[in-house]
Amino acid sequence: MSEDIYNNVIGTEFEGKNKDRVEMTVDIYESVDCVRDCDFKKETNTTQPLQHTGSDSVKTRISRAAVVCLVLLCVLLLTAVIVLCVHIHTKNTNYTEEKDQLLTKITNLTEERDQLIIKNRNVLNQLSIPDGWIYYQSSFYYMSNETRNWTESSKDCQKRGADLIIINTREEQDFVKKITDRREFWIGLTDSEVEGTWKWVDGSTVTYEFWERETKEPNGGTLENCVVTYLTKNPQLKGWLDVPCNGAYQWICEKNISPLIQQ
Repeated sequence: MSEDIYNNVIGTEFEGKNKDRVEMTVDIYESVDCVRDCDFKKETNTTQPLQHTGSDSVKTRISRAAVVCLVLLCVLLLTAVIVLCVHIHTKNTNYTEEKDQLLTKITNLTEERDQLIIKNRNVLNQLSIPDGWIYYQSSFYYMSNETRNWTESSKDCQKRGADLIIINTREEQDFVKKITDRREFWIGLTDSEVEGTWKWVDGSTVTYEFWERETKEPNGGTLENCVVTYLTKNPQLKGWLDVPCNGAYQWICEKNISPLIQQ
């Protein structure tokens, strides 16, 4: 009886110890498995490459496109600057050449003017101004004291080696206005050949016209084919007037000495 009890006790204790061993063994294996699983997961997470999401890929492409656009813009700006610089340089070069050419022309014209002035002075020194003649801008002018018709006045000028005055500039017109002192004088203008076609005695056409506008000159038609400077009876009139060629007026002769100066 005692042995049975002893054996039961011993057996119970032995079974308890075996059970504890088994549980400890299970715990150890579980711990080992846990450690191995954790290491495997860690190793897997460490060696597995990172994967980009779709939004990251789009951002990368946008960044690259922005860089390319910026580079292209810089290239275009640089090209524009170079083209502009070349254009400005070319224009400046052309302007410089044109300026030099103009300066050369001005210098040449100035030299020619000085030479003409010298020639003019030499001619005037060689020529003596005849009595009754006035010198003005390379011409001698003679004002008659008597009156004749237009044809006889023209012939008198020819005898003097001159012609009835030909007025070609505003300056010459002002000069005539000053020396005539608002008196009527024949000038070398007529439309006797073709009515309405006014020509100077040398056959040239009218370059500058100084007709009296108040009376709407010329207004005489076929009855008035010759021209006087002014009319004493109408002192308010300031321009040319057409009158009958058989009228009696004083006249102005002109002898141009330009051909002598140009020799």
